Amino acid sequence: MMKNNGTTIRVAFLSLIVCGLIFPLIVTGLAQLLFPTQANGDLIKRNGQNVGSSLIAQTFTSPMFFHSRNDSASGVDPDITVDVAYLQIPRISSATGISSANLTNAVNQNIERTLFITGDEYVNVLNLNLFLISKYPKVYKDFT
Repeated sequence: MMKNNGTTIRVAFLSLIVCGLIFPLIVTGLAQLLFPTQANGDLIKRNGQNVGSSLIAQTFTSPMFFHSRNDSASGVDPDITVDVAYLQIPRISSATGISSANLTNAVNQNIERTLFITGDEYVNVLNLNLFLISKYPKVYKDFT
């Protein structure tokens, strides 16, 4: 019985080292080597400073910006559908004075697709808001 306990403890310890230390280090090393941008969070920089990640939703609360979706999902999805972006245009137009047509054009210029040229259309909220800041610096002067 004691011999079996010793073997069990050694196997458990070896599994802990392999699965809890060696495997994660190998996967992290390969990710850094093969996909360094994504492995580091796909950070977006403006003026040399990190302003967010294109992989994780940012919290925008000002009525001047497009907001991420706030439904029963995890809340970390950085993208919204094009229709949800269009629904936010009246609020943003009211808050900024930017015409609805110009905001619609901004959304249309930032549409991405799930499968390159086909697939579902979506808009990355952070990229869209950064586009607005760069296109309308006088309106967003407090955010530049």
